[in-house]
Amino acid sequence: MTLNSKTILKKSGIVLAGAALGYAYYYFIGCSSGSCPITSNPYISTFYGALIGFILIFPTKKKENGGAEKNNPAN
Repeated sequence: MTLNSKTILKKSGIVLAGAALGYAYYYFIGCSSGSCPITSNPYISTFYGALIGFILIFPTKKKENGGAEKNNPAN
């Protein structure tokens, strides 16, 4: 996997979007009484949103090498 500037910008944009959504969740839906530890603090909800965005950028399945290893009877 090569890391070029386009890939880095795309992945960091996903993390920033997650952070923005975490803050938006705090702002619009969050708990004002303080009894909800995640949604009553903007820093924690922003962190959890960024964490979810960070988890989403990881690939879920490894890429295959074009099937060359599957069809090779010498292995």
